[in-house]
Amino acid sequence: MSTYHYKSVQWLPVGINEAWKFFSSARNLATITPPDMNFVIKTELDDREIYEGMTIEYAVSPLFKIPVYWKTEIAQVNRLYLFMDRQLKGPFALWEHTHTFKEERDGTLMVDSVKYRLPLGPLGTLAHRLLVRKRLEYIFDYRRKVLENIFN
Repeated sequence: MSTYHYKSVQWLPVGINEAWKFFSSARNLATITPPDMNFVIKTELDDREIYEGMTIEYAVSPLFKIPVYWKTEIAQVNRLYLFMDRQLKGPFALWEHTHTFKEERDGTLMVDSVKYRLPLGPLGTLAHRLLVRKRLEYIFDYRRKVLENIFN
């Protein structure tokens, strides 16, 4: 099975504290997810920012409007600078998403790095080529546009 990597870089015209405040609230994930994915957070969330060991359960329809259960864990937090979530249950054989933040040019440089692997061996490889990579690009393109509207 191949392990894939995806990286998205975006500069936000806000300080690192404001960027962190937005991204460290799990509730904001629905705001930056394309509506056609029918993303619903199933976990009862309070107003606390994310923390190591936090688990979040979702229902999401990433492809063909087929609903999928997804459970992630916040596996690492370096407040203001980094957090990493990883899939505990869901459609991927491996999913690790690292979000990093760095003060730069009177704003914040945000980098999303995703390491992922699909199940089903050769069928997963084919699905990656035909669907999954493009869908991931679509999701992060959508996210980029929404964040530009929120922070500009």
